[in-house]
Amino acid sequence: MGCFITFEGIEGCGKTTQIRLLEQHLTEKGFKVLLTREPGGCPIADQVRAILLDAANMAMIPSAELLLYAAARAQHVEEVIRPALAEGRIVLCDRFTDATLAYQGHGRGLDLDTIDYLNRLATSGLKPQLTVLIDCPVEVGLQRALARIDSIATGAREERFELESARFHQKVRNGYLQLAEEEKKRFIIVDGSKNVEETRIAVTNAVLDRLDGK
Repeated sequence: MGCFITFEGIEGCGKTTQIRLLEQHLTEKGFKVLLTREPGGCPIADQVRAILLDAANMAMIPSAELLLYAAARAQHVEEVIRPALAEGRIVLCDRFTDATLAYQGHGRGLDLDTIDYLNRLATSGLKPQLTVLIDCPVEVGLQRALARIDSIATGAREERFELESARFHQKVRNGYLQLAEEEKKRFIIVDGSKNVEETRIAVTNAVLDRLDGK
């Protein structure tokens, strides 16, 4: 079996940049790597992603949001993640079940036990061996995220969550930090407020140390 590593964090924390840099580094070192993301990662889940992240759908109620994430995840796990792990690959996933607990649980206020049940149902119990939490202050992350969206000339803007209040994003950040505190062996917390290179070095060193000790 391979190794399942997830990246988590608030909007604009830099996790997507860092997971791509880690993929490049691990590939150069000879590892077989699959990079994927949630929501999405396969054609059916990508269609659900378009619904979830479209700012035109601000009227979506939290329970519908939660169920859409679970549906996309079930397809993604069976179609993409499990087969890659069975091939012995390192699977790097940009968001996974912790995001649902942080956003829909701590952020939206939905019942955490219900979310945990849906996560287990959607994944058939699959959990990451390692989760990298890129943490940064909400104001830093939102400023970066909105600047990135404004730079997009064509295509979907995917800004439904970025348009939520700073208070919502602070709840999400607090939720992530609580999850990391509860599972210290699985989580690595990296300061995402630093520049890209400093963060890259911290992420790479932490992940390689964990892989060496796997």
